[in-house]
Amino acid sequence: MPRRKRPRYVQGPPVINLFCPGQSPPWGMDEVVLSVEGFEAIRLCDHEQLDHAGAAERMGVSPATFGRVLSKARSIVAEALVLGRRLRIEGGSYETPSDRWPRCGCPSRRECKKGCSSKKAEP
Repeated sequence: MPRRKRPRYVQGPPVINLFCPGQSPPWGMDEVVLSVEGFEAIRLCDHEQLDHAGAAERMGVSPATFGRVLSKARSIVAEALVLGRRLRIEGGSYETPSDRWPRCGCPSRRECKKGCSSKKAEP
């Protein structure tokens, strides 16, 4: 049985989750799906110009894992652009900042300075 996938941390879901070509290619309109963490990897590396180590730290994964996520995401985006496919952004294993523990803003449960490590703090 495979190990459960750890969630990646993303800033938030994308504002727009579907991109379509302006015209339909002669072979028909297919769709590819880009995961939210793949979108976040492209955003951090290509839009914010972070290096792999910095972007991996922001997503809470190792640099090697970040490289794999980024490579797969770029491949999906390239397929959509070259073959004229719709690009849908959805799914994956991710958490947004509001989902992260603890909600009090402390770096971790162990380092909680507000005395809230025994229960979840309200947002």
